[in-house]
Amino acid sequence: MNGRVVIVTGGGQGLGRAFAKGFAGRGAVAIIAEIDGDNAGNVEREITDAGGKALAIETDVADPASVRAMARKVLDEYGRIDVLINNAALLTGIRRVPVDELEDDEWERLLKVNVTGAFNCVKATVAAMREAGWGRIINLSSDTVLLPPPISMAHYITSKAALVGLTRALARELGNDGITVNAILPGSTETEVNTTNEITQRNRRNNVVPRQAIPRVEVPEDLVGAALFLASDEAGFITGQNLPVNGGIAFV
Repeated sequence: MNGRVVIVTGGGQGLGRAFAKGFAGRGAVAIIAEIDGDNAGNVEREITDAGGKALAIETDVADPASVRAMARKVLDEYGRIDVLINNAALLTGIRRVPVDELEDDEWERLLKVNVTGAFNCVKATVAAMREAGWGRIINLSSDTVLLPPPISMAHYITSKAALVGLTRALARELGNDGITVNAILPGSTETEVNTTNEITQRNRRNNVVPRQAIPRVEVPEDLVGAALFLASDEAGFITGQNLPVNGGIAFV
């Protein structure tokens, strides 16, 4: 990853923080595109204090103008965009309610961040990848699109399934430009964001971990290797694929 410029949306916490630190640790420049400027700055300092390269940019992926400004800043600073990791998403704090009780604004806001946010980021960065004749786009979906879905999560599961469709469509569209597009499908992952939710914690311990082939709680660092591989030259002939990283729960 030496010299690669890697944009990680939602890079100020959770999975995004792990991706930013993982890529920076392999020599990449980690762009932390994060709506929470304080969190973004904290991750930038973690990386630079460890000798890596990073740039925090406060970014709202649901706002096309904010995303365009982020991309322009990256290109002005580094002259290139090599990898885009569409990680930003709403999950923590969303309501689990029957579909007929789901408010219109809840549905629209979640899809605007989780799906349209990824579209905005691709739209703002793909021209630089095309010009270079090389690029990697990695979308963070969820293994809930493969497994029996949890009840009362129609908005979340729909958004993650849409990312699978976006991945396939973009892979077909961008392959001739030297750009690959793949999706990573995490399982139920414990992050600093959701450790305070006892219901989520109990469900993970009692219902998820016992069904995994690897019977332990998934953590953000478990996903970094998959992203590094898909962003590498070695994965240059892999595109349009969905890679579950969930301890084997989809296979047992």
